[in-house]
Amino acid sequence: MIITILATIFVLGVLIFVHEFGHFIIAKLSGIKVERLSLGYPPRAFGFKWGETDYCISWLPLGGYCKMAGIVDESLDTNIKGEPWEFQSKSAPTKAAVISAGSGMNFVLAIFIFSLIAYFSGVLVPGEKPLVGSVKENFPAEKAGIKEGDLIISIDGVKISTWEQMTEIIRSNLSDRPQKVEWLRDGKTYSADIISVMDKTPVDLEMKEVKLIGIVNVPEIKKVGIFGAVKDGFGNTYTLTLLIVVTIKKIITGEESIKSSLGGPIIIAKLAGESAKSGMWSLLGFMAFLSLNLGFLNLLPVPVLDGGHLVFIAVEGIIRRPLPIKFKLIIQQIGMALLFLLMAFIIYNDILRVIK
Repeated sequence: MIITILATIFVLGVLIFVHEFGHFIIAKLSGIKVERLSLGYPPRAFGFKWGETDYCISWLPLGGYCKMAGIVDESLDTNIKGEPWEFQSKSAPTKAAVISAGSGMNFVLAIFIFSLIAYFSGVLVPGEKPLVGSVKENFPAEKAGIKEGDLIISIDGVKISTWEQMTEIIRSNLSDRPQKVEWLRDGKTYSADIISVMDKTPVDLEMKEVKLIGIVNVPEIKKVGIFGAVKDGFGNTYTLTLLIVVTIKKIITGEESIKSSLGGPIIIAKLAGESAKSGMWSLLGFMAFLSLNLGFLNLLPVPVLDGGHLVFIAVEGIIRRPLPIKFKLIIQQIGMALLFLLMAFIIYNDILRVIK
């Protein structure tokens, strides 16, 4: 329990700080007055004031915020006077940069962590042998009886010597023609006619629809230098971001349930604890993935989130005048109400998932 609590505080604390620091540093560089930098939402618990900014910890551990002068945000402050150091007085590109900086820092953190892991632990590359590491549920391979540890030895009479060769043969079958697959298990040969299916999978750092039978090979660890590590950091970030996009799309279209796809603080704490027990690199990898989620989801065009502010900035740029403060306030209040309702639903769903 103590490990879980400490891991959760560490992961969420770092992610929230990095996100809010992104807003903070770009705002400062842009000449915008930052009134408060807080981990957690009000009421304020403790902190200190340095210069014009109050640095503090607040009681509600549901995120954090960077309170800038002249912006209608989650603080619901409408005190905008048109002073040159206020957010609203800056140009649209400057305002967009400040708002985007939080998510930008989350992506930078993910790239850094993935690069760090790759440099010190090596990168996972597909194993050369056509050896089955795992079998995906409800895919043709599982239905045909292929299991973890099986060695694919031929497809349509063609002897298979490498995983890449096997993959090319399966993906080249663009029709629904069954392919005779032979595999070896405990010295005994098995075979089945398998019809591959189209599904999305990462290919050359892109999610592409290709022919699959639903097997994953046994990866190998390859040591890389600093440039290879950074390349892997960018690659992992890109691939996992695409995965987040695909997941959100499936939720919107109803292909996946919101209950099974979204996790709140309880599930995050559970996963953080499990990752911490698996080791430092596992915990950091979890943090990197969570950082991507935080960065991407914050850019969605939803009131209260950074994406909602970007919508305001875009609309004001088009109509060439500020939107009424009262209108922004109402939208923010509605957004906050919906956000708290969503959080309540997610936490309730977390509890049901944990006690099952």
